[in-house]
Amino acid sequence: MPHYNVMFLCTGNSARSIMAESIMNNLGRANFTAYSAGSHPAGVVRPEAIKQIASAGLETANLRSKSWEEFSRPDSPKLDFVFTVCDNAANEVCPVWPGQPMTAHWGIPDPVAVQGTPQEIERAYHQAFSALNRRISIFLCLPLASLDSFSLQKELDNIGKS
Repeated sequence: MPHYNVMFLCTGNSARSIMAESIMNNLGRANFTAYSAGSHPAGVVRPEAIKQIASAGLETANLRSKSWEEFSRPDSPKLDFVFTVCDNAANEVCPVWPGQPMTAHWGIPDPVAVQGTPQEIERAYHQAFSALNRRISIFLCLPLASLDSFSLQKELDNIGKS
């Protein structure tokens, strides 16, 4: 199987896209390298996101909030897939990635926006992590090498609806 580079984009790159990067680098490490970035990065990774990642036994040491501009340089990795994980239902503006990678929108409600008790906030981060884990797991089961681009795009869009 070929090696694929995957980008997870969000506005702030402080929670959802960071969690997705960690999940993909763990579950898909043999054939995938994941990155994350934001159109308006927060500059810090939310401690609640770090807690979710660590509680799943995933590496947290090199996670950082970064701009998508880091990936637009000539020496940047060629991206095969780009997934936006911002939530259109919350009126977030999702970044649009130019170029030729396969793209899909996998909207996840923003746990950063949740206000309430510590338990409600933790539940929001856990739900976001679980939804991303489920979608990435489904994606990794796709027979990428045998799907034509139209069929693959349809599958990617369907995963975003799950």
